[in-house]
Amino acid sequence: MKLKTISLCGLFASFNSLAGALICTGTVDELAFHSNDRFMVKLSSMNAPVFFCNSEKAWTVDGAPDITSPETCKMLYSSFLAAKAAKTHIPRLHIEGVQVPSDCNRFAPWSGVSIRYVKFE
Repeated sequence: MKLKTISLCGLFASFNSLAGALICTGTVDELAFHSNDRFMVKLSSMNAPVFFCNSEKAWTVDGAPDITSPETCKMLYSSFLAAKAAKTHIPRLHIEGVQVPSDCNRFAPWSGVSIRYVKFE
């Protein structure tokens, strides 16, 4: 019985080590709609825009526990659009997923992320 518990804990630790989490800040430099109903955002501290949701179906990415609903997607897009228009500084954009790098300036092109938390000022 203990052996199974240790094995499961090891499997869970391995899965978590694959997922990344990062907090980026800045103003919205880019906000885009891409085919297949996906939205992209790039803050001034990021080197590349990232996919963050789908306006028609639930959005999930590997390594992130949260699901972004289409309703939340539309709300996030509207909030980012307003922040871009007002040149608002975003002090905290918490993102997760296996495609999240260790630094905001190291995203691979076409990365998909899950937004766990965003703070607008």
